[in-house]
Amino acid sequence: MDIATLNETARALVAEGKGILAADESSGTIKKRFDSIGVESTEENRRGYRDLLFTTEGAEEHISGVILFDETIRQSSSDGTPFPKLLESKGIVPGIKVDTGAKPLALADGETVTEGLDGLRERLAEYRGLGARFAKWRATYSIGDGKPSEYCVWVNAHALARYAALCQEAGLVPIVEPEVLQDGTHTIEESAKATGRVLQAVYTELHDQRVEYAGTLLKPNMVLSGYEASTRAGAREVADATLECFYKHVPAAVPGIVFLSGGQTDEDATAHLNEMNSLGPHPWQLSFSYGRALQAPALKAWGGSAENVEAAQRAYLHRARMNGLARSGAYSPEMEEAVAA
Repeated sequence: MDIATLNETARALVAEGKGILAADESSGTIKKRFDSIGVESTEENRRGYRDLLFTTEGAEEHISGVILFDETIRQSSSDGTPFPKLLESKGIVPGIKVDTGAKPLALADGETVTEGLDGLRERLAEYRGLGARFAKWRATYSIGDGKPSEYCVWVNAHALARYAALCQEAGLVPIVEPEVLQDGTHTIEESAKATGRVLQAVYTELHDQRVEYAGTLLKPNMVLSGYEASTRAGAREVADATLECFYKHVPAAVPGIVFLSGGQTDEDATAHLNEMNSLGPHPWQLSFSYGRALQAPALKAWGGSAENVEAAQRAYLHRARMNGLARSGAYSPEMEEAVAA
């Protein structure tokens, strides 16, 4: 393992003003997205949609890396260039989702464990050969009714660390994604407590399994009130609660934290990131690794029609630019109106 190279890649992924596009939707998830715009989820439609995103001129000024799905890393642009090579040519680092999904955790009603460790060493070697330079593994945890249980917290922490160790062995930067789901009526304090417990376990296991923090990135949830809560915390409260939690539990050796957007609106995800960065500097780069919050406007504008490609690319570029500004606390909601006008 060459930790210097891993650290260099990790730092490139959290370069100033940039973040990661998560384009690693599973077959089921991309079908739901396409269903919402009345487009059939065929391999060619999926390829065409990803091609639209990856060929957007200027996106590389705000996007440092792209997480691909197994199907996507094997596909090519309309001119025949393999997607990993296309991204590399723009200075964007290709990555790959390697877990096989969250499955019910035995003897733990309503909780999940993420699978995909079997054969992972061989798959990582193949993905590296296809051009990937980093990987991603997601674990999920619910809040409420005694959840997350200690059992769920530690089983998933152990699997995340096993995945991360295998990635570093293969020369890939592991993005460690423990997502405490924000569905429910919980308070922001309950969210902070659950997120802190999860992070503490994850970093204990990463340390015990000899993972070098400097060659990793963390992709966590923000600390939010439950989406169904009667009272929702504002941007400053979210920023304060999230930062307090992460200062307690995330080692300073980690180069960057690339937040997931979860079920936040596009603009909330940007505003919350902006608020946190406006309170910096912090020990780690605070960036983004958004899927839906970067893509939703583009998907809607595209609607499956070739004549809408340019409009879709403009919508994607706008969201990428807004999140790029949030990396330095330079975003303001008025910027959304200016572009819409």
